[in-house]
Amino acid sequence: MNANEKILGITDMAPQEISLDVLLEKYAKGDEATIHDVQARVAKALAAVEQADAQAYYEEKFLWAQKNGFVPAGRINSAAGMDLHATLINCFVQPVGDSVSSPTDGKPGIYAALADAAETMRRGGGVGYDFSSIRPKDALVRGTRSRASGPVSFMQVFNASCSTVESAGARRGAQMGVLRGDHPDILEFIRSKDEGGLTNFNISIGVTDEFMHAVANDGDFCLVHKAEPSEDKKANGAYQREDGIWVYETVRARDLWDIVMKSTYDHAEPGILFLSRMNAENNLYYCEKIEATNPCAEQPLPDYGCCCLGSVNLTRFIKNPFSASVKFDFTAFQEVVTVATRMLDNVLDATAWPLDQQQEEAMSKRRVGLGFLGLGSALVMLGVRYDSEEGREFARQVSETMRDAAYLASAELAKEKGAFPLFDSKQYLAGSFAQRLPKNLRAIIKKNGLRNSHLLSIAPTGTITLAFADNASNGIEPAFSWVYNRKKRMAVGDARIYEVADHAWRMYRAMGNDVSDDSKLPQQFVTALNMSASDHMKMLQVVQPYIDSAISKTVNVPADYPYADFQNLYMDAWHAGLKGLATYRPNSILGSVLSVASSTPEAAPEIKAVPDEDLLRKQFDGRPFGDLESVTSKVQYMTYEGKKTVYLTVSFIHVQGIVGGERVTIERPFEFFMPAGQKNDGQQWISASMRLLSMAARSGGSIAKALADMREVVWDKGTVRCGMITKDDGTQAPLFHESEVAAIGYSLQRILMKRGYLDASGNQIPVHVLAEKFKARMQQYTLDDLAYEADTAPISYIATGKKCPDCGAHALQKIDGCSRCVSCGYVGACG
Repeated sequence: MNANEKILGITDMAPQEISLDVLLEKYAKGDEATIHDVQARVAKALAAVEQADAQAYYEEKFLWAQKNGFVPAGRINSAAGMDLHATLINCFVQPVGDSVSSPTDGKPGIYAALADAAETMRRGGGVGYDFSSIRPKDALVRGTRSRASGPVSFMQVFNASCSTVESAGARRGAQMGVLRGDHPDILEFIRSKDEGGLTNFNISIGVTDEFMHAVANDGDFCLVHKAEPSEDKKANGAYQREDGIWVYETVRARDLWDIVMKSTYDHAEPGILFLSRMNAENNLYYCEKIEATNPCAEQPLPDYGCCCLGSVNLTRFIKNPFSASVKFDFTAFQEVVTVATRMLDNVLDATAWPLDQQQEEAMSKRRVGLGFLGLGSALVMLGVRYDSEEGREFARQVSETMRDAAYLASAELAKEKGAFPLFDSKQYLAGSFAQRLPKNLRAIIKKNGLRNSHLLSIAPTGTITLAFADNASNGIEPAFSWVYNRKKRMAVGDARIYEVADHAWRMYRAMGNDVSDDSKLPQQFVTALNMSASDHMKMLQVVQPYIDSAISKTVNVPADYPYADFQNLYMDAWHAGLKGLATYRPNSILGSVLSVASSTPEAAPEIKAVPDEDLLRKQFDGRPFGDLESVTSKVQYMTYEGKKTVYLTVSFIHVQGIVGGERVTIERPFEFFMPAGQKNDGQQWISASMRLLSMAARSGGSIAKALADMREVVWDKGTVRCGMITKDDGTQAPLFHESEVAAIGYSLQRILMKRGYLDASGNQIPVHVLAEKFKARMQQYTLDDLAYEADTAPISYIATGKKCPDCGAHALQKIDGCSRCVSCGYVGACG
């Protein structure tokens, strides 16, 4: 989007810089530079599956729908029409059996499932799994006369695989791990992320009505599995029921529930999935079983099920916002929903499928998930509070209209193209959800059938709202904040801060209203942290009956939210008939939430400022006595002369100084070295380069720039092959450099990237992040290796999320179902 392209509405607002950034970084391909470019590519790609004589017509219709509010999910915007092997499907559910190598009960062995998941993530899809089939820790493994290690241990293998495999589009895939509440290892599962483990997983407990009734009635509950327990478990009371299932332990249900709630309050996980509700409300109750969901839980799915997603931007249908004559255009909304339904159905035919089983599952049911985004912003534009009865009634009306329009569109598609193969009119229309459809719509479905088994799902929409909806609120969520500051890394390695604002707040300001003081904004300006957990849940309660899949909803509460007000949240959600829920409360383990800009900062006591020391430029006269930590890498590369091998060593020094008024320590590269004994005399220039780099490091020169300069060196002897690059389709290809010098520069960059000194683009990591990394490592040493120092002060935890691709901090946390960096405000994947 260029500067001349305006946000459609009553004002001529120029696009936000964050919208431009996200569009260009995540969705624009090749020469694309505007929203229109991306939309035109998507429209053409999805129209290509129509009959040849109708393609031009539908290309125009599909472009119209996008320009009027339909936003396909991220994978569609990123890969449609690109002739890639990357999937257009956001997420899948993959089965995992009990055996390490062999299929059991129709589910693949654990390592076969791991390979399937890696292939799925490599193609761009996130994955959800139910690990409940895996036998409990210490259960008998008769084939090897050993004991099982349990599902959590295998989750760590899946977690490591996710860290290794980058999905198409160069991001790591999201994962959801589910374990049933009656699994004997449920306590280990609940605690599996207490100290920052399983960083590539969201985790949720799958509970049945039986368990919830036991909690409500303060009854006992059995932890069970089909696998035989060990002899000592039997000696301690484990027994086999008449149905063949082994009872490992009987627990008080409320005790287990209290552990769940305290963990959720302290660590924002586990989430909760109400399996009985999901299966009772499933349109295909008669031919499938739901055991897990996709990573953000908006789609309960059977084995190999997929998320084919898109959202309609509700703010686009607000006429005369912030006025007495404001209204929502339901007629236009219905028209966009109708076209969007056809587009999502076409995605199923246009996409590449990572696995044959996924394609077979999709073709037999043609499940799609249309939802909305911008509910919070739309309500602000209407002058209605999110946490009011009026706000919930508006959301109910929108959801009902979307349901009826989508089901009518699917019935018309079935008349034109045929119903999904597993459609059974009598059984389908007897389902709980279908029973709630209007009588005339049920009659049309009975006559025509349905093209799609499921049609509706409300997903988190973090990045697509930024790129295509001017940062309207995320999915069903209220705005998280009206404006916050984002720290952006610049090409030279430094950073600058710029504003990121909610769409409705921006429009209100553009109309000439004063937004300098949040306390003076109209009453409808209410954010996620300004309402109770109960108010968050009530919005789900009124919308869920109209959504045939599920809703991704994170109940965000402030750090000081009382546990007494929080502890009944999941129980209330079960009573309300919801399918699941997740929470987020910032705390010392998870880190704080986004840095929200305040127009009225509190007055701080006057403190004599101590100037920051530039630890990256601090000079040293020579090498200190004693040991330096070092990393040695064996590097191979191919030149016109053949394969060559060198050994490169980088040593690091600890540098201390005052930054931000505190004494901090960072680690800096200090010495670059090529050990003696290189085979080729022609490589002696490498030793000279190492000495020059060492001199630069000691004198405070920029190593990032020096290595970048090395990579620009060109010779006339042909390219040098060194390293691999991951393409858009997830496959790897050799990386070529213009000279040996460039290849060595690349190899040294990789060493410093792995060490955490440079980011993935070779740029300098900021000092405060280096200090955070050093502190975290020292704390880990203290925890693991220096436990005997019992009289030292207690150690406070720091954020232990994934690494932020923007600022480098390990501070990506889940907010509103999306990954957000709590250090710089970066918004990443949403499942």
